Amino acid sequence: MFTTRPTLQGTFGMASSTHWLASSTAMAVLEDGGNAFDAAVAAGFVLQVVEPHLNGPGGDLPIILAPAGGRVQVLCGQGPAPSGASVDSYTGLGLDLVPGTGPLAAAVPGAVEAWLVLLRDHGTKRLADVLRYAIGYAADGHPAVERIGGTVAAVQELFETEWTTSAAVYLDGGRPPAPGALLRNPMLADTWRRLIAESAGGSREAEIDAARRVWREGFVAEALAAFAARPTMDTSGERHAGFLTTDDIAGFEATYEEPATFTWNGWTVAKPGLWSQGPVFLQQLALLPDSLDYATPDYVHTLVEGTKLAMADREAWYGDLGDVSLDALLAPAYSNARRDLVGGTASYELRPGSPDGRAPQLPAAHADRLPATAGAGEPTVAVDGGTRGDTCHVDVVDRWGNMISATPSGGWLQSNPVVPELGFPLGTRLQMAWLEPGLPNSLTPGKRPRTTLSPSLALRDGEPVLAFGTPGGDQQDQWTLHFLLAVALRDEVRGGPDLQGAIDAPNWHTDSFPSSFYPRGTAPGSLVVESRIGEKTITDLRRRGHDVTVGAPWSEGRICAVARDPATGVLSAGANPRGMQGYAVGR
Repeated sequence: MFTTRPTLQGTFGMASSTHWLASSTAMAVLEDGGNAFDAAVAAGFVLQVVEPHLNGPGGDLPIILAPAGGRVQVLCGQGPAPSGASVDSYTGLGLDLVPGTGPLAAAVPGAVEAWLVLLRDHGTKRLADVLRYAIGYAADGHPAVERIGGTVAAVQELFETEWTTSAAVYLDGGRPPAPGALLRNPMLADTWRRLIAESAGGSREAEIDAARRVWREGFVAEALAAFAARPTMDTSGERHAGFLTTDDIAGFEATYEEPATFTWNGWTVAKPGLWSQGPVFLQQLALLPDSLDYATPDYVHTLVEGTKLAMADREAWYGDLGDVSLDALLAPAYSNARRDLVGGTASYELRPGSPDGRAPQLPAAHADRLPATAGAGEPTVAVDGGTRGDTCHVDVVDRWGNMISATPSGGWLQSNPVVPELGFPLGTRLQMAWLEPGLPNSLTPGKRPRTTLSPSLALRDGEPVLAFGTPGGDQQDQWTLHFLLAVALRDEVRGGPDLQGAIDAPNWHTDSFPSSFYPRGTAPGSLVVESRIGEKTITDLRRRGHDVTVGAPWSEGRICAVARDPATGVLSAGANPRGMQGYAVGR
């Protein structure tokens, strides 16, 4: 069938990411003898430079990795709330939501710590070897993609009047970066050079641990904490200082965890746990009927209604404070009862279930939130003046069978002012926690806010075969569910999975649940579809009661994917054509 690009195949290595420079960087590391983990780390740091509107060093990072011959693990780079960040400390400021921007929204930065732990434990390269690509693009410049300039233009007045340290980086000559113009960030390049210099010496592993200490206890932590203490204009319309301290930064270490898993039709999917959105994907699989007629109106309706039920459970049960097990949420009896709620018409209700007979815990405030703003995951400026950001993704598989899926995000240029000594801002992940006590996702000192970040890895017969993921906030586990089903239910190409065809397939999303982003809007019954889905399907979905918005032909999804056939060693890759940034490379 026709696809926008071929599904790449080879035997040496494959990389797919949301920016061609990151994918090419990963491939350069593989060509230089590095493994998939070295390549992912180098690509991850490049993404912080070339997609600063989508992620940064001050952000967050969940990783799923499958070392050749080893077990699948999750590496958590999601930092917790600072020790001073409690519900009372925010409501005492007159707030009922964590602001969408500014230092009050900053969790402890976790992305750099997680990349460094991955490099130490599973890579083969030294720190300078993987950082040199990001340093080069930051110091010498990279051609700005169109969406960087669009994002800067949306917050230009804020930069000029309040966040002047950001204006110094992103408003060259008083104008946002033009598409293709060289964008430099020499301050960030200097930060990486100093990190290398202050940690040099000793073994590869000792050098990386030294860099982690410099990041968490040295000049980086000091500059971040000092800037967090400065009153900053945020989406509340007022200036607030944050609670992040040097002790908070020093106390965080990236940790390994067992993945959450579910098996459907021979595919075992691994995701981060209930501190993330990841188990939504697993619940959606558990809610599927025995048979699916791919790409029919009934197929779309069934998936959308299952998404609403899984997302309702996310709102009631997911979080670092939750006390309901994933086993209870995936229990066959529970899933069967939930599946019976999927009728022939669209639901406009938020219907969490009662695993183990427990009453669901929903935020009292969710019903009063503003309507959700239409969009497909790219950074936007909301109608209330708040800013949103999005996410990056990278997947790599190498000739030895190592495989990784990583979704870096947060620390966007529109999240907080640039820290001038460092060249990057803090993140805003705390906006996903509720200012209401007693919930699984209540804002609590030392606890992780529930994140939307959701990398994926799939196995067949116990062997890792597919790594995939996407940007998109609340849409991530909607778009990737359809992707996996498109891989599983459609024919292969050239003896391997049709990754590109599955990525290209028309996609959709619903906002029929509280958004994870400030101002936490919801749009009951909503369904946004790409126009390519076809008029017949659109008409049928509207007949079933869905409030359908028809989007542009290529507007839903940002999926990347790599695959490996354990029997032959053949590697595959595909990347998203939407947004004109994602690319796969390999040989």
